[in-house]
Amino acid sequence: MNEENIKEKYIELRKTYKSFTYKTYEYKIKEGGLYMEFDFEVDDFIQFNPKLMIPNNIFVDFTRVSTSFLSQMVFNIGMVELISYWKSICPTNVYILPYNLDEEQLAFWKKIYFNGLGEFFFLNGIDATEENFMNLIPNTEARNLKPEHIEVDDSSIIPVGGGKDSVVSLELLKEKGENLALIMNPRGASKATADIGGLDMRRTIVVKRFLDTKLLDLNAKGFLNGHTPFSALLAFISVLSAGIAGKKYIALSNEASANEPTIPGTNINHQYSKSLEFESDFRNYIEKSITPDIKYFSLLRPLSELQIASIFAKNRKYFADFRSCNAGSKENIWCGECSKCLFTFIILSPFLKPEVLIDIFGSNLLEKESLRNYFKELAGIANEKPFECVGTIDEVNAALCMAIPMYKENPLPLLLQEYSDNNANNNCSKINKDSLLKTIEKDHFVEEEFMKLIKEQLQIDE
Repeated sequence: MNEENIKEKYIELRKTYKSFTYKTYEYKIKEGGLYMEFDFEVDDFIQFNPKLMIPNNIFVDFTRVSTSFLSQMVFNIGMVELISYWKSICPTNVYILPYNLDEEQLAFWKKIYFNGLGEFFFLNGIDATEENFMNLIPNTEARNLKPEHIEVDDSSIIPVGGGKDSVVSLELLKEKGENLALIMNPRGASKATADIGGLDMRRTIVVKRFLDTKLLDLNAKGFLNGHTPFSALLAFISVLSAGIAGKKYIALSNEASANEPTIPGTNINHQYSKSLEFESDFRNYIEKSITPDIKYFSLLRPLSELQIASIFAKNRKYFADFRSCNAGSKENIWCGECSKCLFTFIILSPFLKPEVLIDIFGSNLLEKESLRNYFKELAGIANEKPFECVGTIDEVNAALCMAIPMYKENPLPLLLQEYSDNNANNNCSKINKDSLLKTIEKDHFVEEEFMKLIKEQLQIDE
């Protein structure tokens, strides 16, 4: 379906279907763990019932927190889940029945929905504003969200996705506290990297997410589809997990580059729910509406992709098992044909010899003519970045410049040679490697005890 047809479909759907209702949710604590189910409905057309489950483990105690905390957290998880189903039909009115939400809470959710769907609106050519895309209507007769205190220790929940970023967080925090990993829908790389980092499945909170297959049926029939803010879902699940495990901190692995728009000059950001703006809003919402005792922060926010890559490159034990490729995630492989693979190859190139990179990825991705367009997007030669979780344009250019000397004994690979011939003189003369690897971003929520670990790793004097 082309962009014009999608716009017409969007308008047609909004005329046909008037309301999306978050009717209710339920949770049950059974022998196997915590089971959650949500009930969403679009007019009298369709009902969705997605589910989540957290299996029992020795460090998970569902009675550690009150039933009101559990209830509020499950409700909020449903608030994130609903956007995946709403965006298939996009009704104007969204009714929230289980809880009443005040004006500040409503604004928080509308902001997440609108910005989290920025890529969806842009790629589908949909003209939407934060004011007109949705009316979010609470049930004023329902109960209000109320924050409460819970008992926690000074350890951390570390969400692990299997890529280089969460590996760096695992390494930075391995000597600090009785930490736990958190993995949603475990796959080879996430399980393997957590295990190598000292948090095997006995020290891992597993979350199993089950989409309602009726959503996939709608997609197949030509209803709307696109990117939703998955990291926002992970954020709320991590707070629930911290509560039932009694952990004070949730240490994310979102870096400074997640703040850069995917489309230059706009607010459209594929990584919105990994951005500092989201992190700030989320921390405020949790403190005021859920609990002041759990602290959500990104450990890697002060760092650039180059600094993260430099730390990762020192940890050879992960090389065979980490993966940052979405296209190959189901098979646990590097596909070698996507922008994420190419970016990871580029950002590691200043720190690992070409033969080591070839051993990891299976080939030298900078030799692939098929990746030229992605290369141009990553380096800022094209008009927009890939819609993927990749570093900033400046970081990519710095990495390319720093990679050139790594080939001093061999010819430059195709894409790097083209870059050297056409762009390197302008870009590489400005590169100061020491400054790039020693400069810390000032905008973050990392407490000083964690900053010390980062500075020690980068050998930065106080």
